[in-house]
Order: sequence, then structure tokens, then C-alpha cells
Amino acid sequence: MCGRFAQQRPASELAERFAAEPLVDEPGARFNLAPTDDALVVVQREDRRAIVAYRWGLIPHWAERAAVGTKTFNARAETVAMSPMFRDAFRRKRCLVPVDAFYEWRREGKSRQPFAIRRADGDVLALAGLWSGWRDPDSGELRRTFTIVTAPANRSIAAVHDRMPVVLEPDLWAAWLDPETADTGELQAMLQPDETTELELYPVSRLVNDARNEGPELLRPLGG
Repeated sequence: MCGRFAQQRPASELAERFAAEPLVDEPGARFNLAPTDDALVVVQREDRRAIVAYRWGLIPHWAERAAVGTKTFNARAETVAMSPMFRDAFRRKRCLVPVDAFYEWRREGKSRQPFAIRRADGDVLALAGLWSGWRDPDSGELRRTFTIVTAPANRSIAAVHDRMPVVLEPDLWAAWLDPETADTGELQAMLQPDETTELELYPVSRLVNDARNEGPELLRPLGG
């Protein structure tokens, strides 16, 4: 699964990295983003890419209440094409979630030790995501939300957790974002566990366990 991540880079830098237009105010560096928080995502809008801020926890367009979004922050790659919760977004509304690192937890006795996972080369990680628009029936407000697709963990992560977010390399970004990419087999092939991206993981402070904690110290190696 993926329950927390860090986004340090400004929207302007991400726009350059993803050849996109920044359509959001600079939110400032975040080191402990959690479900229901707003986060930066990359979407395809007609003939251009854009950096926008959507809320984490997908609310499908047909949902009666927003509360469903508290349980839909991850979508399993194995069932995403069939799940009523995600299948419409999987077919037409895919996004990338750029992160500097994501966190996973390993149980150690009665406690849970958080680990930060990032690219070994320091580049941004592009996680496979889905998005949806939902209109609040009470207020009429249109909310755009997203989820992160997860798959079985690769060898780098398996010692800590049995699942991980799907990491997409740059050669897959265009096809993943393109709403015209409709072949389910092609899309599913992109969601296989990746063994080629070099990741590094290291233990970090248990302050990460509380989503109210923020700051660059959360991403520092434990004892470093």
C-alpha cells in the first residue's frame, strides 16, 4: 500500500520535469502527506499536461457521499480494471503522482518502524494514479480526487512491505496519461512490479507515524 509520501519540489520544477503547465499555487514543501490531503498530480488536459492539486482519496462520480474517499487512497493493480470504484477512472482518467519519497512500515515487535523509499539517483518518482471529479449534492462544489495504484512489492521493498505503489518510468508517461490509451491489456502491462528502477530505503523517525507532524527532519535517515 501507500499511505504517506513527501512532495518537496515546487510546482514550477515539476512542470519542467513533466513538460507540463503549472496550474496551481505553490503549496510549499510537504514531508508527510496523508489521505484526504491535497497533493500535486500530473494530468492530461486535451493537448497539454498540467500540474494541479487534487485531494487524495478517490470519490467516484456516482458516489452519494464524500466519505467514501477516506477508504480509496489506494487501488490494487490486480483488480483496478474491474472494480466499480475505479474502473471508469482507469479507462479514461489516469494521472501521475510525483513524489520525492514514499513511506512504508515494518512491524517490529509491538511497534511499527517507518522507512522512506526514494530513487537512488535522486530524481522524482512518478507513481501511477487515477483521478475523478465528484459534485457534492449538498453544496454543488466540484471536487477532484485521486488514488495511487499499488502492486506486489519488488525485491527492494519486499523486506519491509508486501505491496508498493506502481512506479512509471518516463517512457510510459505519455501512454499512461493519454485518455485515448484504452487497451486494458496495454494499461495492465504498465502496472507490473518494476525491478529496473533503483530504489533506496532507510529507516526514519517514528514522527512520521502521526500525520500532524511535518518538516524535513521526517525524511532524514534515523540517527543521521
